[in-house]
Amino acid sequence: MLSLRSILAQTLLAVAAIAPLAHGQFVGPGVVTGDTFTHDPTVVKKPDGSYLMAFTADNVGLKTSTDRTAWHDAGAAFPNGAPWTTPYTKGDLNLWAPDISYRNGQYYLYYSASSFGSSVSAIFLATSPTGQSGSWTNQGLVIESNANSNYNCIDPNLVVDAQGRWWMTFGSFWSGIKMVALDPSTGKRSDNNLLSIAARPANGGELEAPYIHRKGNYYYLWLSFDRCCNGAASTYRTMVGRSTSVTGPYVDRNGVDMMNGGGTEMLRTHDAIYGPGHPAVFTDVDADVLVYHYYRPDGVAQIGINLLRYENGWPVIY
Repeated sequence: MLSLRSILAQTLLAVAAIAPLAHGQFVGPGVVTGDTFTHDPTVVKKPDGSYLMAFTADNVGLKTSTDRTAWHDAGAAFPNGAPWTTPYTKGDLNLWAPDISYRNGQYYLYYSASSFGSSVSAIFLATSPTGQSGSWTNQGLVIESNANSNYNCIDPNLVVDAQGRWWMTFGSFWSGIKMVALDPSTGKRSDNNLLSIAARPANGGELEAPYIHRKGNYYYLWLSFDRCCNGAASTYRTMVGRSTSVTGPYVDRNGVDMMNGGGTEMLRTHDAIYGPGHPAVFTDVDADVLVYHYYRPDGVAQIGINLLRYENGWPVIY
C-alpha cells in the first residue's frame, strides 16, 4: 500500500506536469520509446488512428506509431532516390524539413532540397494514397530560391485557413519567413505574390522552421530562433506569436511584431535537453500536440513531444 508521503509526492509530480511554464523553467519532453532519433519532425494522425512522422533524412525519413509514444522506422519516402533534388543538394541525398498532412483523401508531403548555408534551395511536393515508403509520387517543384534571393526556400508548412484557402509558409535567415498562396486542386502556387510574416533584422536573420496552427480565432506561428544542427552546442529556441489573420501581422505576448524580431519563448536549452526546435503542431483527441527535435548530451537528435493547452489565448506547454 502506498504511504501518505508517496501519494503526496505523486500528486505533486502530477500537478507539476500540468502547471504552466514558470519564468526560467521549461517542461521536459514526454516519454517516447523505440526508434527515437529524429530531426525536423512533422506528424499527421492517419484515418485509422495511428500516427505517421516525416523527418529530415536521406530521401525523407518516415516513422510510425500506434500510440504516439512507441515509434518505429518505416523506411524512406523515396527508397529509390529523388534525383530531381540533387541539383539543389550538391548531390547529397539528405532532404530537409518535410511537412506531412492528410487532405482530399491523400497525403501531402512538402520537403526541402538545399545545402547548409546556401540559398540555392527548392521546395517540392509529393503525394501518396497511403503514406508508406515507396508509395509517394513526385508532383514537382513548388518554389525555388537562388544565390541572389534574399530569402531561402526551405522548411515548408501547409496551412489551410478558416475560409478553406491553402497557404505555404517557409524560409530561414536572410529576410525571414515567407508565405505563398497555393491552389488546393494541385498543391502548387496559385499566384506570384510573396508575403513576409516574420524576420529578425537585428539578429542576423537567425530564424527558421515556421509552422502555423489554427486554433479558435487565432493563427499561431511557431518557429525557431538561433542556430540548429550543432548537436549539444545548438542554440535553437522555440518561439510563438499569433494573429487573427493567416497572413499576419503576427505579434508576441508583449505585442512585438514578429517582422521586427518578436516572439514569445516557449522552449530553450534546459537540463539535458539541448536546442529544442523545429516545432510542428497537430490536433489529437486529447489535446493539441507539439512535436520538435532536441539533442541529447551526446549530440544525437531526439523526438520531443508535449501537449498544449491555451490560457488567455496563448499556448501553454505541458
